[in-house]
Amino acid sequence: MTTSLHYARLSADDFRARLREALAIYVEAMRYPPGTAEQRAPMWLTHALREGWRCIAALDAEGTMLGIAYGYRGAPGQWWHEQVRRGLTSAGGEQLAQRWLADYFELTEIHVRPASQARGIGEDLLRRLLDGVPNRHVLLSTPEGPSRAWKLYRRMGFVDALRDYHFAGDPRPFAILGRALPLEPQDRR
Repeated sequence: MTTSLHYARLSADDFRARLREALAIYVEAMRYPPGTAEQRAPMWLTHALREGWRCIAALDAEGTMLGIAYGYRGAPGQWWHEQVRRGLTSAGGEQLAQRWLADYFELTEIHVRPASQARGIGEDLLRRLLDGVPNRHVLLSTPEGPSRAWKLYRRMGFVDALRDYHFAGDPRPFAILGRALPLEPQDRR
């Protein structure tokens, strides 16, 4: 990893100012088609207004964003919460849903530019984002299938909450992964 890399906590105003750059990373990392950024922009801006929202960016020496991670306190009434609650309840009943959803931080987005991947940036973003989060659990969703993200989540102790779940409007299967907080301390690079 280069020594010129640094991390910055973005305020909601900073996030809005750098939204295009963050969305470009998202589209490139997820290999989404052009036009996806414009669709997602309003939703990302709305997320920044949610309780407990926090954001970390990885920046190079020139200040160019190499990675982004954000999330917030999950709560009933949020689209993702309701989708996951439905899936968990179907798979294991209300008790399983309560176990995961009673007090959690939703890791909504974490992306690193493909050219900057495999340098520890994703793990650093994840650790810095979750440092000091007061919730009992962290949950995320990720497309099923082998990827660098999967390896990171497993290495960081995430376990299956729900597998092969289909969100409304998306034909791909997703895994819902979670783990208890806080993360184990580790020396930062």
